[in-house]
This record gives sequence, structure tokens and C-alpha cells, in this order.
Amino acid sequence: MTAKNTAPDSLPRTAGDLRAQGHLPKGVKTEIRDNLLAALRAGRDPWPGIVGFEQTVLPHLERALLAGHDIVLLGERGQGKTRLLRTLAGLLDEWTPVIEGSELGEHPLVPITPASIRRAAELGDDLPVAWRHRDERYTEKLATPDTSVGDLIGDVDPVKVAQGRTLGDPETIHFGLVPRAHRGIVAVNELPDLAERIQVALLNVMEERDIQVRGYTLRLPLDVLVVATANPEDYTNRGRIITPLKDRFGAEIRTHYPTTVAAEVAMVRQEAHLVAEVGDPLLEVLARFVRNLRESSAIDQRSGVSARFAVAAAETVAAAALRRSALIGEEPAVARPIDLESVPEVLRGKLEFESGEDGRETEHLTHLLRRAVAETARDRFAGLDLRPLIDVIADGNLVATGERVPGREVLAALPELPVLHEVAARVGVNADADPGRIAAAVELALEYLFLTRKVAKDATTGAAVYGP
Repeated sequence: MTAKNTAPDSLPRTAGDLRAQGHLPKGVKTEIRDNLLAALRAGRDPWPGIVGFEQTVLPHLERALLAGHDIVLLGERGQGKTRLLRTLAGLLDEWTPVIEGSELGEHPLVPITPASIRRAAELGDDLPVAWRHRDERYTEKLATPDTSVGDLIGDVDPVKVAQGRTLGDPETIHFGLVPRAHRGIVAVNELPDLAERIQVALLNVMEERDIQVRGYTLRLPLDVLVVATANPEDYTNRGRIITPLKDRFGAEIRTHYPTTVAAEVAMVRQEAHLVAEVGDPLLEVLARFVRNLRESSAIDQRSGVSARFAVAAAETVAAAALRRSALIGEEPAVARPIDLESVPEVLRGKLEFESGEDGRETEHLTHLLRRAVAETARDRFAGLDLRPLIDVIADGNLVATGERVPGREVLAALPELPVLHEVAARVGVNADADPGRIAAAVELALEYLFLTRKVAKDATTGAAVYGP
């Protein structure tokens, strides 16, 4: 089997072989357009791993790419902007020919630098060809205030000058990130963080496709797709995208957080590294919790509530379940509603609260988390008569749960009730499942009864007792 980044031996190895096979150079934007159209016509998903943008962001992005536009994605933190940009590499041809040893990865039939033009003229059809994988044609730069023009565009190389070349010689240039992305995609994350004088250096690259270094202009017909991400300016006070640069982007596309609970759950399930089993009901709770946070007046909504918060919350709940499993020796490790208690304290630092909310952060988070539990349980248990469970609690059957209480003890505190099997079925658990999974379903029902004031709850840190 051919290694991922090792070109097949059957590919041409000289410019002459390339011509003989009828190869025609193609611009990167044309290449992306052709591959995107092929995917759409074949019914293939061009955006693997992207969740929740199917009807909103992706159609706009596809139109921009088909139009050949440079693109800026605008949205709050944690909306998947970078993840989306990285999928663009999948729209490039798997392998593309380059002049072997060329600094900018130029096409063997279309050299653009003086050195490569000279080599092509000298060697003719014997010009050696190498092949570059699509993954090597995606270049990403996180914009920081200390980024220089030399980093992005290039600078005079003092070593080459010391070797005897004059400062006016174009071959003294050490090329920066953008020219090195020739025939590929260059992504700039957090574009407003670039100093305005550095953004100016991108103007000619994006419009005239030449670069200016140290007082002289080297005209290079650069072939790049420029994409960028930015936060809304009302949030990012660190800088802005200068107006002339904004004008050069053909498309500005707004991203958003998942618009449905199902999309949020799918995103968490995809991105989270869970060290224990976390059932869909608890992931729904966390999804609703995050959505409640995004609507809360106590949270600074200009900074947003990142999708990473939901992922971190799921991972925290899984970790709590794994710790409980280790403490009591219960296998497998299955998350139960009691494990949700760890979320507010551990993750409140990931949120920015409005002024005046100091000291009330955990109170707000606990309230919104309980609301999410109630909403999820109401949906799951809609139409189910839980009075038999309320009655046995009222008869004095206390149910204790906590980080040191195994699932079998939770179940042992209750008599055999048909409604408990129905409760388990409503959350997707079979009646013959292990005690931990059934206990997770029963705990959700008990917590719902407590939140709707049908039973009482005596809670301490990491433990709770449900009673009349």
C-alpha cells in the first residue's frame, strides 16, 4: 500500500513526461471548483466532520468557492471556523506536480521565480518533477501582534547578500509564508490581530498578485486561495480588518453555534474524548445547558459560549464517572446525573460573566444546569406516568446516590416496578442492561421528580438522598 504522503511511482518524473501525458496546468481556485462540483454531483459530502452548518454556512461557502473568491469567516469563538477551513484541503487534487527543489512549489510547466525559469530553460523536458500531497498545500498562520511582513511576505536574506549577490537581485529574497503557499491555500487565523501595517502587505498579494520587499517589487503571478477567520469587531477590540483588505475578500461568511440540540449533541459526540460512557440523555442535558448559557443575561454574550465548553463539560462528566468507577470498583464506568455536579465548579472559568455577577457564578450555572436536566427529562418522559415511583418514595423508600454509591445500590433501594423498565426504555437502556446504565436512567427520573417538586432531595457535595 502506498504511504499517504509518498507519491505513486507511476506518476511522471520529468516535465517531458508530464507534457506527453497531456497534463494541463490548473489554477488552485479552478482545481477547488472542479473537485467541489464533482463531489456535489456524486452526492459526496465535501465537508467531513462539519456539524450543524448544512443549511446555513456551507451553501454560502460553496457558492464563494465556486465563484473563486477569497473568504473570511466571521464568528464568535468556538464556532468551528478553523475546523471548517482545514477541510478545504480535501478539495485539492490528491497529488500535484512541482519542480523538484523549487522554493515555492512551482508547476513544472509554469515556473514563476527567476531561478526556476532559468532551470526550466536549461533543462527543458528533463526538468525533474516531484509530487506534492494535498495536505502539504494547506498553510495556516495564527495572526499575532508580533507577526512581521517578513513572516508573511518575505525579506532580504543576508546570507545570500553575503554570498555576493546585490540587494537588488530578486534571488536575495527569503520568501515568507504566503509566497510559499503558491498553488495552495493560505489561512490566517484571527486576522484582526495582525497590525494594520502588516495587513497592508497583503493588499497586493490578494489583488495584483505581486509582492513588495524592501523597496523593490518582484512580480510573481502567485496562485493562492486566501482564507481567514475573525471575531466580530464589537468583541475583538484588539484590532480590526482594514477596509481595503476587507474589500479584497470576495466573501464574508458568518458562522454560528449549533442551532439545535441534536446538532450540539452530534458535535460533542464527535469532538469529545470520553474516558467513560456518557449516554445521550446526559449529552442532551449538556447541550441544553450550553444553549441556556447562550441565552442568559448573566453571561457576556459578546464573547460567546464556545462549543469547546460543551466538549469540556462532556469530558468532565465522563471523568467524574471514571473516578467513581475506580473508587467503588464498578465496571463499566457509566456516567449518571450525579456526575453533572462537577461541571459548574470546574468549568465556570471558561465563561465571561457580566459585571455585577461576581460571587454568583456557580449559582447561575447550577440553576441553568438544573433547568437543562428538567427540560431533557420532560422530553424523555413525556406521557409516562411516574406516580408509582412517587408513591414508593412517599412510603419511605429513600434512594441514596453519590460518587461512592454503586448503581446496584441505587436500584436495590426501590422495589421492582414496571415503570422503572419504562423509564429505562425511554432513555434507550434495555431492561437487562447492567445496573450502572439502568441506575443512570432511574436517577434522571428521580432528579426530574425533585425539580418538579414531587419528591424531596437532601444533597451534599458528591451525594444525594431522594425521599418524601
